Amino acid sequence: MAVKSANVTARVEPEIKEQAEAIMAKLGIPASTAINMFYRQVILWNGMPFRPSIPMNRPKALNELTREEFDSRMAKGLAQAKAGQSAPADEVFDRILGELANG
Repeated sequence: MAVKSANVTARVEPEIKEQAEAIMAKLGIPASTAINMFYRQVILWNGMPFRPSIPMNRPKALNELTREEFDSRMAKGLAQAKAGQSAPADEVFDRILGELANG
């Protein structure tokens, strides 16, 4: 039995497309499969399969920080290190991953 298919045409910013396809390539998922998965989730949820929102406390990237913000954060980190306020990296990463997973 032949599988029928339909074409989907969408305009996407080139940088966004490249970044997304690089991630999908690492996962071994072709873009067409990812789009099919997205459409199936839309059908399953009878709407968007996620809640579009802007994160309240999204961390800033280095290029988004002013020099003053960067210097302030570095000074705070140095003071914490000198005061012994630190934690093993694996514990910190586990905590961050848990926070990200729980949104």
